Amino acid sequence: MIRTVPLGRTGEQVSQLALGCMLMGTSTDEPTSFGILDHYLDAGGSFLDTADCYAWWDGPGRVGGESEELLGRWFARSGRRDEVFLATKGSAWVDDPEAVRAGRAEASQRYAGAGGDTLRHALDASLRRLGVDHVDLYYVHVDDLGTPLEETLEALAGLVAAGKTRHLGWSNVRTWRLERIRQLCERHGWPAPVAVQQQHSYLRRHPGRDNVSIVDDEQLRYLGAHDDLTLVAYSPILKGIYDDEAKRRTHHVMPPYEGADTQARLAAVAKVAAELGVTGNQVVLAWLLQQDSPEFVTLIGPRTREQYEAALPALDLRLDAATLAALADAEA
Repeated sequence: MIRTVPLGRTGEQVSQLALGCMLMGTSTDEPTSFGILDHYLDAGGSFLDTADCYAWWDGPGRVGGESEELLGRWFARSGRRDEVFLATKGSAWVDDPEAVRAGRAEASQRYAGAGGDTLRHALDASLRRLGVDHVDLYYVHVDDLGTPLEETLEALAGLVAAGKTRHLGWSNVRTWRLERIRQLCERHGWPAPVAVQQQHSYLRRHPGRDNVSIVDDEQLRYLGAHDDLTLVAYSPILKGIYDDEAKRRTHHVMPPYEGADTQARLAAVAKVAAELGVTGNQVVLAWLLQQDSPEFVTLIGPRTREQYEAALPALDLRLDAATLAALADAEA
C-alpha cells in the first residue's frame, strides 16, 4: 500500500507516491490511463497531478488541456473525485504550440504567465475541463519574474477565498523567490504555498549547470528548515535513465547532471540493483521514498501500464542503513 506524508503544516496527509497524469489523453490512450488511475487508487494512492498545458508538445493538433479533459471523463465514469487529492497548475499555457513545435518560438516566450487575470481565467478553464468545482492544490507552474509577486499572490488568495482551490503551490522556482513569497504572504495575510514541485532524483546537478527546476543543496536545506513547505519531486527516475545506458547518452534530461559525480552515483545504483536483484530505477525510487530530511512526495509519470507497474515494487523495497549510507556517500 502507498503510505502518506504530511502536506506542510496543513494537517493533511497526502500520498507519498503521487501519480503524474501529464501524458494521459495524449501519449497514453484513454483505456490505459483509466486502468492506471483505477489501479493507483485501489493500491491506496490518492495524489493526482496535472496541469492546464499538458500535453501540447505531444504532436500536431495538441493544444494543452488534454490531460485535464481525460481526468474529467475518468471522474465522471468512476465517481471517485472524493477519493482524490487533485493538483493542477497554471501559468505555463502556450498560446501557439505549433510555432514552438516548428522551432519558430521558444516555449518560455509563449507562456501565459502568472498575471492575476491570467490565473483566474486559467483555473476556471481547468475546473471546466476537470468537471469539478475545486482542486485541492493549485500551482504556479513556471515562476513569472515579469509579473509583480503581489499581483500573483493576491489573485491566488482570491482563488482560495472563492473555494476554487484549497491549497497553493509553486514550481520551477529559486529559493530566494520562495522566501520572498513567504514574506509577502505573511505581511499581507495571504495564504502561503504549502508545496514546491521541483525536479529531484538521486543524481546531483552539476555545480556548473544552472537550472531553476532542479533542487540543489541550498534548496533542500531550505525546505528541511521550513516544514510548512512540502517538496513534490518530479522526474524522480529522470525518464528511466538508471536502467538505460543508451538513453543516458542521448536524452535531453542528462546535460545538467553530466560529470564524474554522476558516473560514480550511477555505478553505486547499479551495484545495489545487482545485489538486490532489482532494477536501478526501483533502487532510486526506494531511496527517494526513504528520505526524511526533508520527507517529501515522489511524483511518477508513467507513459505505459508496464512503466507504472515497474515502479510499484519500490514501495516495498526497504534499503538498509548500510545501503542508504553507501548511496549517500557515492561521489567521484
